[in-house]
Amino acid sequence: MDFLSSTTKSDLERMLFDETEQPKALPLSLLAEITNGFSDKQIIGQGGFAVVYQGMLNCGKVAVKRLCNTLMHEEFQREVVCLMMVKHKNVVRFLEYCADTQGSMERYNGKFVMADVQQRLLCFEYLPKGSLDKYITGTSRKLKWRNCYQIIKGICQGLHYLHEKNIVHLDLKPGNILLDDNFVPKIADFGLSRWFDEAQSRVFTVNNIGGTLGYLAPEFLNREITYQFDLYSLGVIIIEILTGKKGYHAVDTVRTIYVFFRK
Repeated sequence: MDFLSSTTKSDLERMLFDETEQPKALPLSLLAEITNGFSDKQIIGQGGFAVVYQGMLNCGKVAVKRLCNTLMHEEFQREVVCLMMVKHKNVVRFLEYCADTQGSMERYNGKFVMADVQQRLLCFEYLPKGSLDKYITGTSRKLKWRNCYQIIKGICQGLHYLHEKNIVHLDLKPGNILLDDNFVPKIADFGLSRWFDEAQSRVFTVNNIGGTLGYLAPEFLNREITYQFDLYSLGVIIIEILTGKKGYHAVDTVRTIYVFFRK
């Protein structure tokens, strides 16, 4: 990846209207500028590994995802590679990225030392209706049937496209499905995704699988990844959309998982 080819604010604004533009590196200073110094007032979402800010441009808004400093460079690069490979109406549009390292005085063993602090950020299109989960059980529930059908169909189309690109998402859930003004769903958050090389087996084993309990396929206990992993998650999402209820996690299931990973 060419981290030296930085873009300007005008370049970013042009990206919003020209979908043929390819994502490029963005300076940290520009992302700080459009989020008002990463102000808490600009936060529109957060999780265990990232905080998402609303970025303000002259011609519209963007979403800026600031990843935690503990994220390994290889993990960040893997996510960017997956995002740069995809372009589909049912996948969130990736605009720019930032990989910046700054020197910072930090206390270590009672002394101040100069430490390299890595900043990893991703910039996406802004989707005003937020994530699907709040329309399933939240205060915004009461989706009409035509909206439910459209959302289910769109998720299926987006997932089919990803699999055609040899990408397994691995963290498909309502919280990672974003909606635009017309309730068109867009698959987001590729932090756990894996890309199958053309010559690679369609089943492979990894040491660590993340994800969300309730949406993980049973084979994750064997740390095996296949395309069916995503299909299981898709089935759970469809059931939740149709019933308006979240699944529950049986005590025995949780205990089994806990014992397995304690070994």
